[in-house]
Amino acid sequence: MGTLIHPGAHVDPAAQLGVDVEVMPGAVVTRWARLGDRVVVHPTAVIGGDPQYLGFKRETPTWVEVGADTVLREGVTLNRAIHEDAVTSIGARCFFMANSHAGHDAQVADDVILANGALLAGHVEVGAFSFIGGNAAVHQFCRIGPVAMIGGVSPITGDVPPYCMVADRSVVAGLNVVGLKRRGWPREVIRELKDAYRAVMRPTGNMRTVAAELLPDVSSEQARTFLEFFTTGGKRPIARPRRGRDDGGDDA
Repeated sequence: MGTLIHPGAHVDPAAQLGVDVEVMPGAVVTRWARLGDRVVVHPTAVIGGDPQYLGFKRETPTWVEVGADTVLREGVTLNRAIHEDAVTSIGARCFFMANSHAGHDAQVADDVILANGALLAGHVEVGAFSFIGGNAAVHQFCRIGPVAMIGGVSPITGDVPPYCMVADRSVVAGLNVVGLKRRGWPREVIRELKDAYRAVMRPTGNMRTVAAELLPDVSSEQARTFLEFFTTGGKRPIARPRRGRDDGGDDA
């Protein structure tokens, strides 16, 4: 096909585009954007706009990078980073639905979906294969683990552990068991994840301490990823279930 810039689109001559990129009418790709191969930018999207940060100096060289095969639908906005030579990064094969937004310095991994109107504030991290529901809003500096699922219209003010479903105000609703099975992981891996989840998410005890105690005994990479999320810090509190709820799902 070759790269296609439709009439009415604005692509700054300094923008960096891969092969077979398509930019539709009314879209804006600024000089601060780097688009991978086969990225599609739909009408009225703005890629590489200035960060919404009061102290930002517009002459500062910062970037937005978008991975190959990512689709950015109508009205998507991706803001560039705030510090010199820093990057707002969007992975490969992501799908940002209409009017979704990633703020400055966001780090979004591969295969992430943002539904219509989903908002990522500055410095948010999103793990691979996660789904952010429509009109959900994620607070700055929050971490969203891989294969997580955020319910629509949810205000997320805490870190969301890997493989978890979260709804309402950062309330964990259980493991994303359907998502885990879609990854094709063996039953024994899912069972180990459920055991780790139930141990860490129990109503009493310190989640970080429990996770650190369990780490030496797990065998799967997935369970290790889950437990390490609790032990590696972060600037926000970690989301957890409501008291009295068994959220580990049915036995594998």
